[in-house]
Amino acid sequence: MRILLWHVHGGWTDAFVHGAHDYLLPTTPARDGWGLGLGGRDWPAREVAPEAIRDEDVDVVVLQRPEELAEAERLTGRRIGVDLPAIYLEHNTPKGDVPFSVHPMADRGDLLLVHVTHTNALLWDTGRTRTRVIEHGVRDPGLRYTGERERLAAVINEPVRRWRVTGTDLLPRFAEAAPVDVFGMGTELLAGAFDGTPAVHGLGDVRPAPMHAALAERRAYLHPHRWTSLGLSLIEAMQLGMPVIALAATEAPRAVPPEAGAISADVDQLVRAARRLLADPEEAARRGAIAREAALERYGLGRFLADWDEVLEERVAQTGRSRQGIVPFSEHLGEEPR
Repeated sequence: MRILLWHVHGGWTDAFVHGAHDYLLPTTPARDGWGLGLGGRDWPAREVAPEAIRDEDVDVVVLQRPEELAEAERLTGRRIGVDLPAIYLEHNTPKGDVPFSVHPMADRGDLLLVHVTHTNALLWDTGRTRTRVIEHGVRDPGLRYTGERERLAAVINEPVRRWRVTGTDLLPRFAEAAPVDVFGMGTELLAGAFDGTPAVHGLGDVRPAPMHAALAERRAYLHPHRWTSLGLSLIEAMQLGMPVIALAATEAPRAVPPEAGAISADVDQLVRAARRLLADPEEAARRGAIAREAALERYGLGRFLADWDEVLEERVAQTGRSRQGIVPFSEHLGEEPR
């Protein structure tokens, strides 16, 4: 199946393009939001110039931003939902007056709306638009946890700009238990962001492989986000074998079993749990093993790709295009290491 999508969310796309299809990523010399292409990633996908997309005979388009509707029709010369099957993928929680947040794709009969978490599906008002939840899939980085450094680790993109959304304001409370090392875009701005000098250190936007190695050296992973969709870095940390200290908000209670570390809306309770893990490396490793098992079971790549194959086939069939040459995920995906 030939699938058109824009490179919008790197972590999600990393999993999606490891299926059995032909993935087309619009690519422009500017490498901006409308033409990032592979973005330097080693993905089994094809970069395609926008002007060449009309010749590609696309089977289905996966949309992730409202403005992509018109752009997909312009580039393919076909009508969304009529002669071009379309799926709209929603990555985010709603903002603003949440109980009354109407989704931009509400009340549309020409596409399927897929949420990445059950929390997102619960909170968005999508009207009569058909919806489905396909939970995240994450490629397993392997069991790498050592926990040798008595420090906490977090991954937060733009922590100063997003502040309370990502729980950045809570970091000094955890820094009283141990230094907190924060990875991600814009973390250099954490220097001087707090009153006093809490032991919160921004380590920058590190590529996945070295970041995984650095995370695995820290004693525990901290997930202080108040209002975000489920961060893939949380799942990766669990797969690494790290115990997790997580704020019980949005999808985290579904992702993190209590035995995997600690999850609560009581920040003082989480700080106490962090102190226990810092003081007991064996307990931290035991809880990290539970975290890894839970993450592999719920967010394994095989389940994710199988769910997407089902939805893609269904959506294409509903608009009359035939399914050709789809290889079951079990034939191209090996066993995930445990």
